[in-house]
Amino acid sequence: MKSEQLRQLFLYFFEEKEHTIVESSSLIPHGDPTLLLTSAGMVQFKPYFTGEETPSSKRLVSCQKCFRTTDIETVGDSAHLTFFEMLGNFSVGDYFKKEAVDWGWEFVTRRLKLDIDKLWITIYLNDDEAFDIWRSIGIPAERILRYGEKENFWGPAGDSGPCGPCSEIHYDFGESIGCGRKDCAPDCDCGRFYEIWNLVFVQYFQDKEGKRTPLTRPSIDTGMGLERTAAVMQGVSNVYETDLFKPMMDKMTQITGVRYGEAEDTDKALRITIEHGRGITFLIADGVLPSNEGRGYVLRRLLRRAVLFGKRLGLSKPFLTELAEVTVNKMGDIYPELKRKSTFILEVIEAEETRFDETINSGLEMLDEIIGATQKRDKSNIIAAEAFKLYDTYGFPVEMTSEIARQQGFSVDIEGFAGEMEKQRNKSREAHRFKTQKSVTNNGMALEATTFNGYDCLEQQAVIRDIVGGEGGGIVLDKTPFYAEKGGQTGDIGVVEGANGVFNVTDTVYLNPRVTLHRGRVTQGKLDIGETVKARVDKENRDATTRNHTATHLLQAALRKTLGEHVQQHGSVVESRRLRFDFSHLKAMTESQIKQVEKEVNAKIRKNLSVVPQNTSYKEALAGGATALFGEKYGEEVRLLKIGEPVVSAELCGGTHVKATGELGFFHIVSEGSIGAGLRRIEAVSGADAEQAIEDRLIEMAIASGEMKKELAAERKKLAALEKKLSQMEAVALLAQAKQVKDVLLLVARVGKTNPDNLRQMADYLRDKLGSAIIVLGTVHQGKPFFLSAVTEDLVKKGYKAGDIIKRIAGIAGGGGGGKAALAQGGGKDIKKLEEALKAVEAMI
Repeated sequence: MKSEQLRQLFLYFFEEKEHTIVESSSLIPHGDPTLLLTSAGMVQFKPYFTGEETPSSKRLVSCQKCFRTTDIETVGDSAHLTFFEMLGNFSVGDYFKKEAVDWGWEFVTRRLKLDIDKLWITIYLNDDEAFDIWRSIGIPAERILRYGEKENFWGPAGDSGPCGPCSEIHYDFGESIGCGRKDCAPDCDCGRFYEIWNLVFVQYFQDKEGKRTPLTRPSIDTGMGLERTAAVMQGVSNVYETDLFKPMMDKMTQITGVRYGEAEDTDKALRITIEHGRGITFLIADGVLPSNEGRGYVLRRLLRRAVLFGKRLGLSKPFLTELAEVTVNKMGDIYPELKRKSTFILEVIEAEETRFDETINSGLEMLDEIIGATQKRDKSNIIAAEAFKLYDTYGFPVEMTSEIARQQGFSVDIEGFAGEMEKQRNKSREAHRFKTQKSVTNNGMALEATTFNGYDCLEQQAVIRDIVGGEGGGIVLDKTPFYAEKGGQTGDIGVVEGANGVFNVTDTVYLNPRVTLHRGRVTQGKLDIGETVKARVDKENRDATTRNHTATHLLQAALRKTLGEHVQQHGSVVESRRLRFDFSHLKAMTESQIKQVEKEVNAKIRKNLSVVPQNTSYKEALAGGATALFGEKYGEEVRLLKIGEPVVSAELCGGTHVKATGELGFFHIVSEGSIGAGLRRIEAVSGADAEQAIEDRLIEMAIASGEMKKELAAERKKLAALEKKLSQMEAVALLAQAKQVKDVLLLVARVGKTNPDNLRQMADYLRDKLGSAIIVLGTVHQGKPFFLSAVTEDLVKKGYKAGDIIKRIAGIAGGGGGGKAALAQGGGKDIKKLEEALKAVEAMI
């Protein structure tokens, strides 16, 4: 069974069981800053399990893209991966253990037709309920093994929250695989047993003190690894031998000439390079870019690790773009974002891999230093901290460090290195935890959702539900025309008026996903909970903000048209006076590109295109080509904003917008610059602010034009004065170089680049200070050698002539010159001969 068939079979099986199929979310989890990357299928459903949101269906099924940083060092064995696909079925307060077990067993034995004798079950130590369910479907007691919390208990994900025991289904490849011990069991990591499915029974709530209380509505969270199950279905004991990896393995064999299966060390290097090559392709497709922190560091570390193992295979030139192309071809139909962004993916990989060439050399130099320091300590064992620093700084795998060190008679403290790695894993695990949001309460009761009516009105009557923090805090209304800050658009300002008081709203935000808080201050009288008030939005501020929000949609469409489809929004700020738009692009925009984007946007403004919002389903919106905000999480129903007919922009957006693009008046880009590797930022204005920006610019240019000549003349004077001062200082320093040759005091020197006038002034100064001397100076002027000689009058009378000296040394430099006996100058053609010419002077004397 091919992986594509397995993926579809799982989804359709649970669709038959009344589950709603949910598309995979991004590898970048939305709305959870404590999560680095999407590490499990349940991540996008966490708000359902915590009660923050209500799902459209209590039964869900998905094939989720996942990424786990804790498994990086184990990549290359038979089963562990960083990027993988997790098949999962979920119950949000609906069915529980019986159905989860029954359907799990039905799927693996009837749909996949796995040999029952090869399947083993593990359960939590005291989960007798799960034991009885497995026994009831015919599993022998001796094939149901009990393990502790480390193996068979999940959660909570954070310091408190839902958690519960789990039950796993393991596949036994047989005694010929793995350690060969007769007591080998599913808890052994030798590779004989594959955990293919984990059924989590979410039945407790654990508080911060560790106390667990039963949930009134327990749930189910499961995860079946697609790659591992594919290995079982395809009769191989290694995920890298499945159809999911075969095209990448074939490509590596082609470009390295190394065949898989010939030697374990090269086999492992091949497995690591293709796994990391696949992983970085998916990370970049979902918007991750190389950096030195967070997700970007994970990407950079994987890419560099792949390069290093590629070198172990004899590769000396970049190769990861070739693996990325194969990944796109293999999986682009399942995950269309790979094809849409393929050009950008390849550009990012090529740039980062090329940049790493210098880093590799630095890392090798660092390793040489470590080995040298170890030798000085009269030791043969490289300490763990040094090996880990090399790994953490340059991405050197400890295996490679050990191999290079072993060639020079040293070893690495592997046990200590493992300890350093465990410290890092603990930090990584902490980063993957999440906390549930607390509901805003009023007198101990959860506040009801605030109804937003601001799309259709800017003023309405409402009732005060809560007052937070007195005069300087905020108020919660039952309904409001105020837009709360979201999706980059800043919150509305305005006033809330009651019979006995006025509240000035300076900002509007969300207390939680359902409740709106109007922040500000009471400016007159007082307001009370339960009072009916009039809420009025500042129309001028809203209109200006709305214009800028619509402008960001036109801007993104223009950027994608001008720069390419890889352009993806990475954040925005929409205010009344300006807009800021962050997007993915590797290079600085040229002036012509900036002008082209402005031209595109203003052309759409002049056409006065219609701007039409509509409510639709998430699937239909994406199927129609709509653009979704980077990292955003959407529900089943979404608000789609279309501009123009035919459509020039279609984005999922809950913000406020104009009715037609003509309302924007004019659009102007104020600045464009970098905010990190592969990320750019545009700041722009629209409407009256755009007109003002152009007017200010014209005034600046007029002033600049009038002042330019004065400034240029002044700068030239300053430069000349500075050069003269530097020449004088250099002349003073040259006095010490004068030496006696026969009966003559001789000073010959090369001076810094200067002009002939400054050189003459230097010679005059030196002649006056020395009293009786022959002075010869050489410099570079206009790219050619230039010489000057001065002879004091007493030495001229003795027959020394500056003109004769200049003729001879200028000739050595391929030129000529002359002058009087007391002062002469000349030039040459060959700068390389300047020093030789000056050295010849002493022999002439």
